[in-house]
Amino acid sequence: MAHAVPMISSDGGLSRYLTEIRRFPMLEPQQEFMLAKRWREHGDRGAAQELVQSHLRLVAKIAMGYRGYGLPIGEVVSEGNVGLMQAVKRFEPDKGFRLATYAIWWIRASIQEYILRSWSLVKMGTTASQKKLFFNLRKAKSQISALDEGDLRPDQVATIATRLGVPEQDVIEMNRRLGGDSSLNSPMREDGEGEWQDWLMDESSSQEAVLADQEESSNRLNALKGALSVLNPRERRIFEARRLVDDPITLEQLSEEFDISRERVRQIEVRAFEKVQAAVKSGLARIESLPPPPKALPAAAQGA
Repeated sequence: MAHAVPMISSDGGLSRYLTEIRRFPMLEPQQEFMLAKRWREHGDRGAAQELVQSHLRLVAKIAMGYRGYGLPIGEVVSEGNVGLMQAVKRFEPDKGFRLATYAIWWIRASIQEYILRSWSLVKMGTTASQKKLFFNLRKAKSQISALDEGDLRPDQVATIATRLGVPEQDVIEMNRRLGGDSSLNSPMREDGEGEWQDWLMDESSSQEAVLADQEESSNRLNALKGALSVLNPRERRIFEARRLVDDPITLEQLSEEFDISRERVRQIEVRAFEKVQAAVKSGLARIESLPPPPKALPAAAQGA
């Protein structure tokens, strides 16, 4: 599908690209439905190409909302187009909604991931709340007229944290990151004495905490493996295909595999999950009730 998308050339710029994508017509609902069916059921690349081209203006509109991050708009648009192609690839027309409604999430996700990768040398956010904070902090600051450089006042931090539903410490840290990357060798004072790296603290977990986490994870994994044994082969196949893989198999695919309805597959999945959940809880309780292994005796005691 990549060849179906015009590129923003260095000489033509954004205006030429926008003019070019306006040539592609918008699709009526029935046209879109039939094209999506041809692509999904028959692998018709021409149909997929038309779906992509008809939504390039949507990508450009969304991309314009991310111009304030200092990144080349052409690259932002390109990343949005990647998200659009992913949306077309996964779109299910039989569910009754339009492609644009489904594609918006994919387009924004692709653009935001690109910005998070590119905007700073420091990885900006790894959780959903951190990403939300990164993309909404500037707006939140402008709403309370907190546009000065440097740290926010405590009352400003509290207001923003409440509005965005995030911890205050996250607001403080993200605001400092948005101030730009700086060297750890930068002097803390004008006289040149002391560097920022001198004040870094090791916030990593202690060895005891790491070992405890590893033991807990191992216990959970063992409990899950044992719990799967309570399922029959069909239940286990459906449960693993729907719950234990990064890209779950659809209900429709499993219904064809077992020659049963999609609703029956869903019922089996729910029942299997309940059985595994109960078995995991029972397994963990049994593991936790076991006495700890005996500690090794000192050498002197062993020789006594």
